[in-house]
Amino acid sequence: MPPEAAPPLPLARSLWDSGPPPPCPASYNMAADVLGRAARLPDKVALAIVTPESAERWSFARLEVAVRGTATGLGRLGLAPGARVLLRLGNTIDFPVAFLGALAAGLVPVASSAQLTAAELDALLPGLGPALILAAPGIALPSAPPCPVLDLADLAAMRDLPPADYLMGDPERPGYIVFTSGSSGRTRAVVHAHRTFRARRMMWQGWYGLGESDRVMHAGAFNWTWTLGTGLMDPWAAGATAIVPGPGADRHTLPLLLARHEASIFAAVPGVLRQILETGAPLALPRLRHTLAAGEALPPALRAAWEAATGRPVHEALGMSEVSTFVSGSPARPAPVGATGYPQPGRRVAVLPEDGDAPLPCGMPGILAVSRRDPGLMLGYDGAPEETAARMRGEWFLTGDIVSMTEDGAITYHGRADDMLNAGGFRVAPAEVEAALGAHPGVSEAAAVALPVREGVEVIAAFYVAASPLREEELAAWCAARLARYKCPRLFIRAQSLPRGANGKLLRRVLRAGWAEQRQGDTA
Repeated sequence: MPPEAAPPLPLARSLWDSGPPPPCPASYNMAADVLGRAARLPDKVALAIVTPESAERWSFARLEVAVRGTATGLGRLGLAPGARVLLRLGNTIDFPVAFLGALAAGLVPVASSAQLTAAELDALLPGLGPALILAAPGIALPSAPPCPVLDLADLAAMRDLPPADYLMGDPERPGYIVFTSGSSGRTRAVVHAHRTFRARRMMWQGWYGLGESDRVMHAGAFNWTWTLGTGLMDPWAAGATAIVPGPGADRHTLPLLLARHEASIFAAVPGVLRQILETGAPLALPRLRHTLAAGEALPPALRAAWEAATGRPVHEALGMSEVSTFVSGSPARPAPVGATGYPQPGRRVAVLPEDGDAPLPCGMPGILAVSRRDPGLMLGYDGAPEETAARMRGEWFLTGDIVSMTEDGAITYHGRADDMLNAGGFRVAPAEVEAALGAHPGVSEAAAVALPVREGVEVIAAFYVAASPLREEELAAWCAARLARYKCPRLFIRAQSLPRGANGKLLRRVLRAGWAEQRQGDTA
C-alpha cells in the first residue's frame, strides 16, 4: 500500500499486511544497488565528512571508483567468495569503501565497533573465522589475530586499481555481518543476505520521505547498522547526499554543521537530541525538513522540546539489527500522539501473545513479530542455529519488543520483553515510568529498573539525573499523580549520568549490576 493511500478497514486483530514488497532481482549484488545512481550522477557529492574546520567531499564517481578498485585489490588476495573480512576501521571514508568493496567482490564484510578492546574481540571471534582483517592505526586488534592483517595504507592503495565488475549472484547468499549491541547482556553476530538492502527501500517513503535532493546528516558511527543504512547507503541509492560529522564533532558543533551544510534530514538517537538541547545553542535550521529518531524510545517531553526548538517534526522508528527498521512515522503518515508509527508499506507485522501465533485483539499489549517473508530479516545468528530457531514462531520472527496496535495499525512501544518490570504480578513497561518521571522539571533523564531489596523481593526503582538532589517525597508524589500505584517507583536514586552503549542505548543492566555491587559492598 503506498503511504499516501487510505488505510484499510479497521482491524479486529493486531495483524497488518499491506501486501508483499517487490521481489529482489534473481542476480543481485548489494553494493551495485547502493551505487546504482553513480553513473547518472557522477559529479554530485555523495558523501561529505564535516568538521567546523573542514569538509572532505566525495563525488558519486569518485566513491564508485574507490569501491570497485578496492574490490579488485581484495580479489587479488585470492580470497574465496563468501570469505569473511573483519573491519577494524574508524569513522572515516575507509569504512564504507571497504564495506562496499568487500560486498562488490563477493566477500562478507564484518562491521565492528572501533571501541571494542582486544579482550572483547577475543571473545567475539571464535567461530567467526575471518580470512582477513582490515585495520586502522590506534584501533584494537585481537590479541592473536587468526588471519592476515592489512593496514590502512595498503587498503587505500587499492582504490586506484582498475575497477572490478560487481560479483552478481543469489540474493539469499550471505552479504554482511553485524553485531547486536549487547544491551541484553549477550552480543551476537547477525548474518544478513545481500537482499537485505532491498528491504530498506520500504523506509524511503515509509519513514524518511527521502528524495534525490535531500542532504542527510547522521550523528552515529559508520560501523553501526543504522548509520550504514540510514546515514550512508540509503541516501546513495536514492541519489541523495550523505553528511557525516568527522572526528571531534560533538553536541556543541552539531548545530553549526547542520546549518552550514544545509541538512534537510537529521538522524540521531534521542540521547544526542537531548545533549544538543542542553547546550542551549540556537537551532535555526531553515533547510531541515524533519528529524529521524531511533535506537531507543523517544520520551514525549524530549520530542516536544526538540520540535519546539527546531520548528520541525520528529519521526520515530522501531527496528533492530536482525530485521532493519520496519515501524515508523513518516512525513506522509505521521504517528499519532503517543504512538511510534505504522508498519511500512510491504511489511507484514503482528502482535502476539507470550505463547501461540494467533494475533492478539487490537489494543492488547504483546510481542511485536515480523513475518519471515520480510526481505530485511537476517539469515540467522552466526553459528547459533538453536538461538536463531528460538526467535521464530510459525511464520513469525519475534522481536522481543512489547507493543500494542490500534485498529488503524498504529503501533505503540511499551518496552523490551527482557526489560519489562514486574510489580505485584503486573507487567510494567519501563518506558512508561521513565516518561512520567522524565516530565518532572528538575529531572533531565530517568531510567526504571527492577532492583532486589531482599531475598525474592524486587521493587521498581528510578534512577534520575538532576542538577541537584530532589526530595524523594516530591518525586513519589509526582509519579503518583501520573501513574497507577503499582507502576510507581519505590526507590529514587540520583545518578551523575545514565550508562549508555556506543550507540546511545540505555543500559539498564549496568544500573542493576552497579546496584548489586554497591549493596554487596555495604554488607561486607
